[in-house]
Amino acid sequence: MHVSLGVRAVQVAVAPVVVFLFLLGAAAAQNQPQVTFDKAEIAVETATGDRHIFEVELALRRDQFGQGLMFRRELAEDAGMLFILPRPQTLNMWMKNTYLPLDMLFLNNAGEIVKIAERTVPLSTDRIPSGRPVKGVLEVNAGTAERLGLAVGDRVLHPAFQ
Repeated sequence: MHVSLGVRAVQVAVAPVVVFLFLLGAAAAQNQPQVTFDKAEIAVETATGDRHIFEVELALRRDQFGQGLMFRRELAEDAGMLFILPRPQTLNMWMKNTYLPLDMLFLNNAGEIVKIAERTVPLSTDRIPSGRPVKGVLEVNAGTAERLGLAVGDRVLHPAFQ
């Protein structure tokens, strides 16, 4: 019984230190110089011919891919981030340090949506696979795909896609 109490006392004493170190690490990551992104206006064209316009930030470099929408607390309804890869490849995305739930639209070389991951879970480190080689990913607020009726086969219009 005495050992049990001793271990409990150590656990209680260590827990605040662990929480403090975690918060310190998170604060340090947030205080790192944030990468900047160019912006562009894009359209998502549906099979019925409807066009939905978004003002997106462009992730074109490795450091931009790594940061993405991490640490953001808000995202306008018509905003997003467009990741454009130098060549098609199979991807695994995640939501680490991302506070906003997102829809991820995986795009082939022609900008066609080949997969939609809806309502991704904030702060999750679970992998969200593209399932096939893709040229880009458009991240928008969770629920956008459903609200606008976006579907596999719809197309993102941007010069990066043929």
